[in-house]
Amino acid sequence: MMIRVEELVYRYPKADDDALKKVSFSVQKGEIFGLLGPSGAGKSTVQKVLNKQLGGAAGAVYFDERPLAELGADYFESIGVAFELPNLYERLTGEANLSLVGGLYQSPCRSPRELFERVGMTRALDQRVSTYSKGMKQRLVFLRAIQHRPKMLFLDEPTGGNDPATTEQMIGVIREERDRGATVVLTTHDMHVAEALCDRIAFINDGQIVACDTPRNLKLAHGQSGIVIEYLEGEQLAHVVVDGSSAEGRSELDRLLAAGQVQTVHSQEATLGEIFIKLTGRELR
Repeated sequence: MMIRVEELVYRYPKADDDALKKVSFSVQKGEIFGLLGPSGAGKSTVQKVLNKQLGGAAGAVYFDERPLAELGADYFESIGVAFELPNLYERLTGEANLSLVGGLYQSPCRSPRELFERVGMTRALDQRVSTYSKGMKQRLVFLRAIQHRPKMLFLDEPTGGNDPATTEQMIGVIREERDRGATVVLTTHDMHVAEALCDRIAFINDGQIVACDTPRNLKLAHGQSGIVIEYLEGEQLAHVVVDGSSAEGRSELDRLLAAGQVQTVHSQEATLGEIFIKLTGRELR
């Protein structure tokens, strides 16, 4: 077990309510574990407790079976953190940003050029960070987190601000980090990223875990599958969603097929966003 969290409770100073309310979960070594929830649900607070930005939480956290509270500076050699809001030295170049932070680690870091190539930013290596777009800054924060080959990665919206092609590239790099042995805790609003990467997902709402399982099992347990039929009604294109497991649904499909009206038929499964709304009554965004 890489991370074990037991009944974690945290309240911010001057707040009237707990931000985390007895949150419990575990993350296996080599797993990509997703925390999904709307803004203010507690995702980032969990991350900040786990990476030791926030102290004073009640409950217990274990890293590699050692109490987190007892770990010192060596802990930061083992983890990499990519923040949702880029915190970079904007007057320095991208290469200088990596080299400056990389020099704080005892272990050797990857070359900045190698890392920039992995996320399609080679031309920006010698440019000041102040000239970077939002997505480029987010990629640099990510590279800073992985440069020392950490055992544990905490990624908060790592693909934010990037276009779909770059997002796919980032997904590939995160998988490569997992394949080399890293364990990942990921928070995201992007359902595509969550489904593409996460071995398991925890839905968090109002500081509580409301469901935790693989994406497939969550869909089977809480989703409603269906068959979407597009058909001609006169000269107009219409569609209907039927339950393929029911006699009524199969009868409706047979009727439309027999009438020669069907244009397309495809399966439909519930999305993670729809399941979250069903469980909490709130949208993820």
